[in-house]
Amino acid sequence: MSASCPFCRIVSGEASARIVYQDDDLTAFRDANPQAPVHLLIVPNRHIEGISVVEPGDEPVLGKLFTVARQLGEEFELGEGYRVVVNNGRQAGQSVSHLHMHLLGGRRLSWPPG
Repeated sequence: MSASCPFCRIVSGEASARIVYQDDDLTAFRDANPQAPVHLLIVPNRHIEGISVVEPGDEPVLGKLFTVARQLGEEFELGEGYRVVVNNGRQAGQSVSHLHMHLLGGRRLSWPPG
């Protein structure tokens, strides 16, 4: 955990968020600035800054990100389609230095995204 990381603070319960899923490995919550009717963030509970620092030992939790994304897609009835996005670094739009996956759906999503 990083005391200055807003996502670590949400995971630990020190900061509020609308949590929709939590287990020993991951936490998912509604994005504070949603870009779609359903916009969730799925984060590892252990602080990992981004893709550029993942290691082979992180593979189980990285795989679980996708499993939970599928589960939440079903739970939020996004059967018509949804998008998962992982940004790495400020140039790519990563605004919080804690690895996270965006799950967006509930409307038609255009391409290219930005």
